[in-house]
Amino acid sequence: MKAMYSTGAALLLASAAAQPVQAHDGHVQDLTTEQQIAINIYQDIIAFRTARGHQQVPAMVSYLTAWLKGEGFADEDVMVTNYDSDGEPTQGLVVRYRGDGSSGKKPLVLLAHMDVVDALPEDWERPPFKLIIEDDYFFGRGTLDNKYGVMNLTQTFLRLKREGWTPNRDLYLVFSGDEETGMISTRAQAKWVAENVDPEFVLNSDAGGLALADDYTPMAMRVQAAEKTFATWELTITNPGGHSSRPRSDNAIYELADALTRVRDHKFPVRATALTRSYFAALGQSVPGDLGAAMRTFADEPENSEAIAMLQSNPETVGTVGTTCIATMLRAGHAENALPQSATATVNCRIFPGVGAAATEAKLKEVVGNDNVAFNLITDVTESPESQLRDDVRAALATSLLARFGKEIPIIPYMESGGTDGMHYRTLGYDAVAISGAGSRPQDMFAHGLNERMYVDAFLNGLDHWVIMLKELAGD
Repeated sequence: MKAMYSTGAALLLASAAAQPVQAHDGHVQDLTTEQQIAINIYQDIIAFRTARGHQQVPAMVSYLTAWLKGEGFADEDVMVTNYDSDGEPTQGLVVRYRGDGSSGKKPLVLLAHMDVVDALPEDWERPPFKLIIEDDYFFGRGTLDNKYGVMNLTQTFLRLKREGWTPNRDLYLVFSGDEETGMISTRAQAKWVAENVDPEFVLNSDAGGLALADDYTPMAMRVQAAEKTFATWELTITNPGGHSSRPRSDNAIYELADALTRVRDHKFPVRATALTRSYFAALGQSVPGDLGAAMRTFADEPENSEAIAMLQSNPETVGTVGTTCIATMLRAGHAENALPQSATATVNCRIFPGVGAAATEAKLKEVVGNDNVAFNLITDVTESPESQLRDDVRAALATSLLARFGKEIPIIPYMESGGTDGMHYRTLGYDAVAISGAGSRPQDMFAHGLNERMYVDAFLNGLDHWVIMLKELAGD
């Protein structure tokens, strides 16, 4: 079916940002109007390099604003906000879908973030900021994190507006502009939402979603109900330096390397909560082989050394059994013919709830065992409580899954190893759970990495996700 667009949207699709999708081995055919609109929005917003240093978030906001206003959202219901994110301008976007108030319930807030971690074209196999279809996947930076969420929520609002649907309470899209860096827009938006909207609860598109098996069949719907604490330190060694032809017995680079080796080799204590144990118990029923067995064993015996070793060796599960700290960046020296006068490493930690940044820093200092290493905490640490998966959200999610797959899919709350905008709403007292419409296999998770991708069938299947959810939660 040929897609039909409003005048404003048609003009955008004819702009320089909207180039035809470059297809290689795979292709998409027989698309509905809504699917075509979704893909057009997807390819266009991926083309915006909304990473720190490129200042493309405002351009993406303008693009989304034009779509929304072109489909009938009033000027007063589309709010663009400006922020200074650690010296770089960025924007946020808030869109109100007016309800008739017939339910007497508070509004719902829906989250996504527009920025991405940068991608260097020379490192990728394909252009990271051009949507590519190949081998039944969409490739591009943000295809999963989190431009799928932005597209999914935007196309849902557009679709519901075209249907003439009126919710029984107000709905709000809240898109942040620097979730991957300073979270300045996120903090400010959360404060504004608390003071001006005061929602009943918050739903996030930036985590959760379907866990797919190797053959792409859905194993479970994961619901992010908690997340670890994000904290980053710079570890620095200083030294008088000197001429490279006169080596010293002490060298800032070698000394820092010794410290990082100790961090690498340290394993933080294994921890388990009711949430993480129930998650492993449930998901372990669907995961085959040794990994699934380790999940089930850990759920029953969180002290079991063999299960712990298996879970710690897997990138998908290591963050669920304790704190992790990993070196992510290095800088050292000032000239090739001079001894280094300083060497600095960035170490990012994802801290298990209840441990705290202070205790983690103290443990790192103990592990490094070198008073010459200076520690500098460079993040504003936010420790957020666990959220509850409400009965009405669970019921709406079950309805969505049944409609999309024709069968019941297990719904499993879990703790996120990463961090999302949701933490700032939790700290303000709101239940915030993440229920992305996306689906992915563990081996296809390349968020923040090279050649990020999204399975085409999962993309298309997820387009009904929020439509069904919102009609269940805010409809008759």
